[in-house]
Amino acid sequence: MKQKLPGILLLGLFFLTGTGCTTEIWKDNSYSPEERADDLLKELTLEEKVSLMVDQNAPIERLGIKEYNWWNEALHGVARAGRATVFPQPVGMAAAFDRDMVLDVFSTISDEARAKHHYFKERGERERYQGLTMWTPNINVFRDPRWGRGMEAYGEDPFMNGVLGTAVVKGLQGDRTGKYDKLHACAKHYAVHSGPEWNRHSFNAKNIKPRDLHETYLPAFKKLVIDGDVRMVMCAYNRFEGVPCCGNDQLLQDILRNEWGFDGVILSDCWGINDFYNENAHATHPDAKTASADAVLAGTDLNCGDSYPALVEAVEQGLITEEQLNVSLRRLLIARFELGEMDSDEEVEWSKIPHSIVSSPEHAAKALEAARKSMTLLMNKDNALPLKKEGLTVAVMGPNANDSLMQWGNYNGTPTATTTILQGIRNALGNDAQVIYEQGTEWVDNRIFKSVFDQCISEKGQGFSAQYWNNPDREGEPDVETIVNTPFNFHTGGATVFAPGVNLTDFSAKYKSVFTPEQSGEVFFNFYVNGIIRLLIDGKPVFEHRAGHGGRKQEYKMETEAGKSYEIELEFAHHMSEAELNFNIGYMAKVDIPASVARVAGADVVVFASGISPFLEGEEMGVDLPGFKGGDRTDIALPAIQKEMLKALHEAGKEIILVNCSGSAIGFEEAADYSSAILQAWYPGQAGGQAVAEVLFGDYNPAGRLPVTFYKSVDQLPNFQDYNMANRTYRYFKGEPLYPFGYGLSYTTFSYDQPELSKTSISTDEEASLKVSVTNTGDYDGEEVVQLYLQKPDDKEGPLLTLRGFQRIFIPKGETVEVEFQLTEDVLEWWNADAQRMTPLAGDYRLLVGGSSQVQDLHEAALTVVQ
Repeated sequence: MKQKLPGILLLGLFFLTGTGCTTEIWKDNSYSPEERADDLLKELTLEEKVSLMVDQNAPIERLGIKEYNWWNEALHGVARAGRATVFPQPVGMAAAFDRDMVLDVFSTISDEARAKHHYFKERGERERYQGLTMWTPNINVFRDPRWGRGMEAYGEDPFMNGVLGTAVVKGLQGDRTGKYDKLHACAKHYAVHSGPEWNRHSFNAKNIKPRDLHETYLPAFKKLVIDGDVRMVMCAYNRFEGVPCCGNDQLLQDILRNEWGFDGVILSDCWGINDFYNENAHATHPDAKTASADAVLAGTDLNCGDSYPALVEAVEQGLITEEQLNVSLRRLLIARFELGEMDSDEEVEWSKIPHSIVSSPEHAAKALEAARKSMTLLMNKDNALPLKKEGLTVAVMGPNANDSLMQWGNYNGTPTATTTILQGIRNALGNDAQVIYEQGTEWVDNRIFKSVFDQCISEKGQGFSAQYWNNPDREGEPDVETIVNTPFNFHTGGATVFAPGVNLTDFSAKYKSVFTPEQSGEVFFNFYVNGIIRLLIDGKPVFEHRAGHGGRKQEYKMETEAGKSYEIELEFAHHMSEAELNFNIGYMAKVDIPASVARVAGADVVVFASGISPFLEGEEMGVDLPGFKGGDRTDIALPAIQKEMLKALHEAGKEIILVNCSGSAIGFEEAADYSSAILQAWYPGQAGGQAVAEVLFGDYNPAGRLPVTFYKSVDQLPNFQDYNMANRTYRYFKGEPLYPFGYGLSYTTFSYDQPELSKTSISTDEEASLKVSVTNTGDYDGEEVVQLYLQKPDDKEGPLLTLRGFQRIFIPKGETVEVEFQLTEDVLEWWNADAQRMTPLAGDYRLLVGGSSQVQDLHEAALTVVQ
């Protein structure tokens, strides 16, 4: 925490400056952020104050205050602002069970964020995704595998969410001992929030047992506030016990502010205050002014959205006082001063981080290491893995085999380069003749995309003629004219122009061609775009998109007639940050399983890259396919078309190695029958393909562990909308999972000695330690994830066991390492029914240590806690 300057020093500065009463304290960085905020508050009109309480702060020119946009993202790399290093999706990083790795990853991300911020600022850009307030981490408990956004969180265990979330915060914010903070992180979404996506604006999480609230939904937030000193908390869209979370006194005042002592900024999820008064949402308030007043009074300082401008009217009508607004605005001003955002770059040490570090080779190496550590081997029949490279012919198949966008996950930046699974295998073998590529299927559809870009002929030849203007409105004569004869793959990151002579920003383009299809049917125009795009067919506009959230996948489809010519025109303009335009055109052809099996007949082994995609599971999506609803899943089984292909390959005698990419648990029961090995690769980021190949061929020994339970089917799950924890997650699930929490295989084996306690009986205010020796008994050097669980046998309503420690350790083959856990207050706390809180609690406990949450993998030590 920053310390205020002593009063005597401030008084000395006051007289030394000779400025007397005319000193503008808020402009003087020798004063504390709190004092500067108090001074600036006196200078602002009511209208100006309100303008500073929305995410896009307008400039206040009379005072020289520049505009500032609070909205920025860094879920697993700087997001939606062009070029950046893309690390594995958080659920994949959680699979590494490695706090230090997560800290290092987010220290790297914060370097890139600072460098990009100052790069943009030097060019006069202060837009969304260019600021210093990063709205991450997502530490909601992944309580149900159907939740589409679960991939953004750190698994189903509240302790793990807290430990890894705190590492995220510390990596982003730095140590906070310097004059300025590096960045500000944001714990979200507070609280009791994990789907469904389709009704989140009206959903009421109700009848939540106090035990579930304090034992499952709140611990990670508490840890980030108290141990992580997180500077922002985002309140969730849903209601909690009938009251919208962003206006909920119990959550925001009683617990967050008063009990935990949080003194940072609370912000609403975007347009979440609108839900207070929208008739199709919560509709708990009549209008924007009453909703906004209640939200501020409850403690929500910043509105992402457009409701808070009504606060001017709310003050005029007596719904809230200007002094009450000042409480919230003061916190916002303090944050801006803490970041140095109102001071010149020359005074901010973080501005010295060079822009050249963004997406640098050094950062790419860190992305590879994170991807390696996330790899989780779930099945390895008869030691099918690792594969031998020599003389091997590998067929690479599946919807995720050659899909770089899938690997990026969601809330992502754009890497300089991405190694797909196909490319990783080709690189590993070093001989393309050893690799047969046959995609075979899409994720869910029984059709597959077939490009017909080569059927587009422009006046300049095959492909599209291209004209570029070095202005955003295509004014005057084009500055550059050329031709594009392959599917578009343009990105201005790394100072890479769309074509020689074209600006990096503030440019526009027009692409023209004539498409003459060889067959009739529905043709698809596929885009991945960051900018403004418009598609015209025969001169008529049929599709347009303006990217407001970074690069997004878009699609337009239309019926075509064989032999008929269609004039295709694309208009593009740079909009914000770095421009990006990927484009292809093609048909969806029916999947032909026998033909695909025949094409891989010569392969010794099939690597099938199965799973789903962040274009199917995610935030409030409009996906309407079997097994998906609004970004959530209705079925966790591997999609039917993929199982059909696996079955056919198996019946053809092929050995199948399943490499699954998903952000959530997949039901593999049938797929496992057809496969020799299953590697869960998550959404592994830019280096995922290399990490997969290294595991497949034994260049890296996997040690990832499941941060979520893999169930057999949805039949094992309670109602998705029931937020009570009974029979949810490994902590309460009484059935038999497919693969349990904490589970993962290695190419070596480990044995554990009996754990030893420093004390077998302690008082509630004492600490102890547990030591256990772990030996690598196999033939490979490897890493083991040593996991510590707590159990209270006489508590029949509590968790069956609950994670309270984990360490990822390297052990050379044949060697033994001693691992020690400190049994501190947060490790030994338990539900205290009298206090209605989690506290150290007297009783008999079992400490269980081992390589997964399975009982047969755990070794027990008894501990008694006395009052």
